[in-house]
Amino acid sequence: MKRLRTHLIGVDQGSPLLFSDFENGGQMWTGEGPREARFAAKFSEAFRALPVVHLAFSMWDTDGKTNQRADLKAENITLEGFEIVFRTWGDSRIARVRADWMAIGEIVGEDEWTLY
Repeated sequence: MKRLRTHLIGVDQGSPLLFSDFENGGQMWTGEGPREARFAAKFSEAFRALPVVHLAFSMWDTDGKTNQRADLKAENITLEGFEIVFRTWGDSRIARVRADWMAIGEIVGEDEWTLY
């Protein structure tokens, strides 16, 4: 359990399109076997401590004739941002993916200064 001071909680969010491989014949649509896409997400301002990051699919466009396999994960979380990582494998054909994210954590108060 992560405990936060109630007056210093920051919430940030985003909804990036990770890729659209159907239109350009990209690897997620045409390839087979292990495939990975990474997207660098940047917070609108830095957190004071590492935030908790939640991810969810907001668009999932696949070929219905193949198995639908996916792994969506937040990696390399820092005070300034993180990486959204999408992976698929086997014969899965993924046309497009959009992922919604939300980061919750402690922020620096307006009255706090760093002198040194």
